[in-house]
Amino acid sequence: MPDSPFGPTFSVLRPVRGGNAFEETIEHILQTIKLGIFAPAEKLPPERELAEQLGVSRATLRDALGELQSAGYLEVQRGRYGGTYVSTTAVQQKKDKGPLDAAEVEDVLLFRSIIEPAAAELAAKADLSAAARRHLQVCLSEVNSAPAEGYRPRDARFHIAIAELSGSASLVSAVAETRARLNELLDRIPLLSTNLEHGNEQHSEIADAILRGDAAAAERATIEHLEGTASLLRGFLS
Repeated sequence: MPDSPFGPTFSVLRPVRGGNAFEETIEHILQTIKLGIFAPAEKLPPERELAEQLGVSRATLRDALGELQSAGYLEVQRGRYGGTYVSTTAVQQKKDKGPLDAAEVEDVLLFRSIIEPAAAELAAKADLSAAARRHLQVCLSEVNSAPAEGYRPRDARFHIAIAELSGSASLVSAVAETRARLNELLDRIPLLSTNLEHGNEQHSEIADAILRGDAAAAERATIEHLEGTASLLRGFLS
């Protein structure tokens, strides 16, 4: 698939599996909104590119976008800068916080501790193309330079990029889904500048290990990074 301004070569959006194309299209788009990959007030890629990434017809995509618009997740703007945008209203409403289930928190942290180190190890073992290396470096640069208010979407994108380099579409889906669940927990705790600086140092260590092909170091650095996030969440949410 050729590169484009929206980067379809490395996209969180993956082709739907078929059978329930309409429903899965809605699920995939909502997941990117929850992750912050498509942020509030951000314009979605053109229909042609979205349909191509999802592997669905433009008719199916239009039906899904129409329903998401009716539900308040998307807005259509006309004129020179027209297009489909993520609604700010619906996203803010979804940030209302209900009661926490301690078992659910531990489930998210446990599953993440299994799949993300494995993704980093596989990425380090992979024969990475120049485009793949550049993709990881760009995602690293974006999260390390992100302002506090835009940090978590870029953080999620970096971790998903590692899974993309693993070569496993199933692993990408698992990491993205788990990250969406994790973001709901992270939204409940404050952003700490010292933690962000430390996290970015760890991101660089993980990326460096992957790019030099050191699978053991990539796995080890990822485990250490995830343990830090888990400690913060347990501290604030227990």
